[in-house]
Amino acid sequence: MVLKNVSSSPLPGFGLSLGISLTYLGLVVMIPLGGLVISAFQMSFRDFLAAAVQDPRVLASYRLSFGSALIAALINAFFGFIVAWVLVRYQFPGRRFLDALVDIPFALPTAVSGIALTTLYASTGWIGQFLAPLGIQIAYARPGIVLALIVVSLPFTVRTLQPALQELDMEVEEAALSLGASPAKTFFKVTLPTLMPAVLTGFSLALARGIGEFGSVYFIAGNLPMRTEIAPLLIVMKLEQYDYQGATAIGVVMLLVSFLLLLAVNMLQWLSRRSTL
Repeated sequence: MVLKNVSSSPLPGFGLSLGISLTYLGLVVMIPLGGLVISAFQMSFRDFLAAAVQDPRVLASYRLSFGSALIAALINAFFGFIVAWVLVRYQFPGRRFLDALVDIPFALPTAVSGIALTTLYASTGWIGQFLAPLGIQIAYARPGIVLALIVVSLPFTVRTLQPALQELDMEVEEAALSLGASPAKTFFKVTLPTLMPAVLTGFSLALARGIGEFGSVYFIAGNLPMRTEIAPLLIVMKLEQYDYQGATAIGVVMLLVSFLLLLAVNMLQWLSRRSTL
């Protein structure tokens, strides 16, 4: 009887798998980003600075895009944690419906989200008509941009935290409670440190999603220069004006800042995982 060596993995060998992975990532990610950087190098340094750094309108769009994305990601890190906690830890009528509701921003076109939010929060909208007499403006203002980014990036935090919560060993929490720790102390000393890498991952995904968002923000922002004009909108405007160098310069700056932000978050994740070992 002859025994055959059968691989335990249904996937091809390491060499072939690695080659396919690198080829796919190169075609989808590296080549387009490399083309963007190469296009930027075709500009003189003075032209690049003038288009991407020295224009006050462009600088205002950077502050708005990155600042709004950061605020939205922080809000979703907090409330997304609560939503994920409720969906995992509690059984209640309508839980599956609420769980499915989280994924709607994934399937819904972002432009539709922007139109819906504008309809609700405009001064004549269903909700905005009650806020306008109080002097609160959501649509066509910066709060509307943050709100749109919160809507489109919420699923990233919830879906990242749910598996971590499901894998969390509740016996550790029960042991801490049985040893006299209060529920608050158990949460902050035992539960939260274990979940912190997942929290940071969800935060970084929401941040990255918010930085590049265009569709939902376009309708609710009002697109006022120096006030509610985001950087992706400026890129589109420059492309429509055939100013490819200006669009490329803004894109490279956004790429660089996004990379640095994600690198910083990944470093925090690494430090958080190391501290829990």
